[in-house]
Amino acid sequence: MRKRWWPRSIRGQMLAGLLLLEVLSIGLFAAVLARQQNRRTNQRAQSWLQYESIALANESAEALEQQRPNWVDLAVRTIVEAPIVESAKIISPSGDVLFSRSVKQQSEELSATERAQIPLARRDESRVFETANGGWEAIRPVYTGNDLRGYALVTFDRTAARQQLGSLLDDTAIFGAIWIVASALIVLLMGRAITQPLALLHGGATALMTSPEDSSRFPLPVPVRNEIGDLIENFNRMVASLAEQRAGLNDTLSLLDSMLANAPIGLAFVDDSGRVVRVNQIFADLTGVSVSHHLGRTLADLLPKAVAAEIESAVKRVFSSEEPVRNLELNGEGGKPRRPWTWLISAYPVRTTPNQVRWVGIIALDASDRKRSEEALRRSEKLAVTGRLAASIAHEINNPLEAITNLLFLARNSNELPDTAKKYVTMAEHEVHRISEITQQTLRFYRQPTQPSRVTLEELLDSVLNLYQSRIHALDLRVERDYDASLTLFCFAGEIRQVFANLVGNSIDASSNGCRLVIRARRSRDWKNPEQTGIRFAVADTGAGMEPEVREHIFEAFFTTKEVTGTGLGLWVSQEIILKHHGLVRVRSRSAARPNSPAQDGHGTVFDIFLPDEAAPAV
Repeated sequence: MRKRWWPRSIRGQMLAGLLLLEVLSIGLFAAVLARQQNRRTNQRAQSWLQYESIALANESAEALEQQRPNWVDLAVRTIVEAPIVESAKIISPSGDVLFSRSVKQQSEELSATERAQIPLARRDESRVFETANGGWEAIRPVYTGNDLRGYALVTFDRTAARQQLGSLLDDTAIFGAIWIVASALIVLLMGRAITQPLALLHGGATALMTSPEDSSRFPLPVPVRNEIGDLIENFNRMVASLAEQRAGLNDTLSLLDSMLANAPIGLAFVDDSGRVVRVNQIFADLTGVSVSHHLGRTLADLLPKAVAAEIESAVKRVFSSEEPVRNLELNGEGGKPRRPWTWLISAYPVRTTPNQVRWVGIIALDASDRKRSEEALRRSEKLAVTGRLAASIAHEINNPLEAITNLLFLARNSNELPDTAKKYVTMAEHEVHRISEITQQTLRFYRQPTQPSRVTLEELLDSVLNLYQSRIHALDLRVERDYDASLTLFCFAGEIRQVFANLVGNSIDASSNGCRLVIRARRSRDWKNPEQTGIRFAVADTGAGMEPEVREHIFEAFFTTKEVTGTGLGLWVSQEIILKHHGLVRVRSRSAARPNSPAQDGHGTVFDIFLPDEAAPAV
């Protein structure tokens, strides 16, 4: 489509033509004026340069005759002080610069153009020539008697000429602007009587086309009594007739549009061929396709095949039976990373006449969060019951364990017991001691302290590793412990133990036979606030690692990659505990399945945690 550059309106064409003519005229006048000004400036510059070069040559010759070279320098400086002189030089007959002064900073060496003018200079003659940059310069020999002592070079300063030319062009531009504005006003006043009624009619037609429901601008006023006025009156009668026909329909459409747009559920309407005719924004968000891209497409084009097939089957049942279908539960996966979702779908008939189903309406409710929450609550309740049961069992086991321990102690110290039996008794005491430690660790996880206290990190971390000792041995994991026995931390011991239990458990889940598990703790400083001291922990493994899209969501509630065993609450709770202790956590991970990754590249996950040791955690 060709872009229109000439206005369509009569007044616009008159105004544009006049402005174009005046701009061309003023531009031509300014060009002629600038040319004449440059010509006069060049003529004056040549005269001034001849005069200044004569003065400089004479003064220099007189100073050289009196053997006063400092007077030559004074003469050069005096010449440069003139407003028309940019630079002045006294050069030797061989072309070396003896004295030089300039208004602007520039090289003191002679240019190629200046050197070419030296052999052309004649005695008692000032030679004016044009320089390479478009300026003017004069050269005159300096004689003392019949001896050639050098040459005087004077350069014309074009700054004043440019300022004068610029001032002249500015005045011309101001005059032209005033003239253009005055002419435009005259044209506008003359064209107003013709264009105002036409503009009024054009505005009414545009308003009717863009906003048919808006009647605030009608009827249009009739400013003139001629053919244009008759046209405006006929247009008003047409608008009134259209408004009467549209009044009843607008109320119904407004009600339906408001219900569709503001409904808190997804709504879609399909015809008997299965094509979408209308959707709201909620339904578009569920499908991940914009509202405009739904229209005219089938459900199979917008949804996964299995989901689309079930919805289309329900739509066909509604068209055939003319009865609604309610609470159809559909499950699938989507998003990035892919997560399971659940929709509740209902379909109902939409009739335009009592005996005809024109469309089928689809109601879609996203029940994914509710289902995930219910499942997580069920799992959490199971874990809580299991924890209470384990704590009760551990408590009850402690009493018989104490009795067994005492009996084994008595048996081991009996003189009548053979040495071989004593060896077996010692082994039994060791195993009973292991059972006692397991029950104590179970009680530590269940019985959380209500106040923070200072705990030994070795005891806290060892208790977590001992809890997973059987799984560590089963996978033949290499456990590396790097922490000082003297390290302590002021914290809620049970909550921090829960954090490390979650991290160690996740590392074991991600590891295979022969992998490494590193637990490190040392004194450090906050990586965001170096003045804050505390303990920095690291839990690292060489397991499967995580993809970047998974790593972005690991601290979200109910997000899990363990489809059956995971609740999606472990890392979320761990982060809350770390924030409660005013701490920070960072995660680095590299997936073992990353494409195009060399075989020697390492993989695994590292959790870095910093916990301050001075500030008390929030209660």
